[in-house]
Amino acid sequence: MAHVVLITMGMLRKGRAERYDFGHMKKAMGVGVSGSGADLPLMRLMRLMPQSLRELAKARQFAAHDAVFQAGDPVCSIYLVAAGEVRLVRYSRSGSEVILQRSRQGFVAEASLDSRLYHCNAVASEPSDLLEFPADAFRTALHDSSDFRAAWQSQLSQELRKLRSQCERLSLHRAADRIAHYIHSEGVDGCVTLQQPRKAWAAELGLTHEALYRTLRRMQDEGLIQVDGNRIRALV
Repeated sequence: MAHVVLITMGMLRKGRAERYDFGHMKKAMGVGVSGSGADLPLMRLMRLMPQSLRELAKARQFAAHDAVFQAGDPVCSIYLVAAGEVRLVRYSRSGSEVILQRSRQGFVAEASLDSRLYHCNAVASEPSDLLEFPADAFRTALHDSSDFRAAWQSQLSQELRKLRSQCERLSLHRAADRIAHYIHSEGVDGCVTLQQPRKAWAAELGLTHEALYRTLRRMQDEGLIQVDGNRIRALV
């Protein structure tokens, strides 16, 4: 069960409501899943968010595997993942999970803002802190503030680029090619640092975790990659 706490400005920190610290957010976002640097569109969006919308935010805490929302639920809120991870999923006919989006320190299911119902499930991958904004108030802020609207469009464009990269990766047939694509597209200078369990990474790559482990071992044996804990470096 998620706990709800009304806050006055911005983020949840150690269970207390306090003034939103954008400097803290900048430091927190300095290293993402790949170590590729700050998420500038999101930082700009948060900076330009109207005061009236911030004051309506609720901080919510989810345990691992908690549902944030489910397919068919009315779209009453939009969520920002402040800490932890939320994945957007659908399920195949066989019951296997298909991951549509992973969000760390960013919004999740942004496209739902223009929908009446959610079309997929959002699940916390680990203990996570989220900010919940009323959908109607969020739409009003976008309508009333041209700067906030432009920042939101930049955020959506960035997410679209991520999804295009994911689609390109999943179109590759060989597991090794998907791994190499991930390293080069999500990492920096051929090196990526994972901030998720290998099993979760396998699901994101569209692989079983057994296939991922076998392929990583083979790529190491062939001198294609170097694995040091959660850091993976391409050698060719």
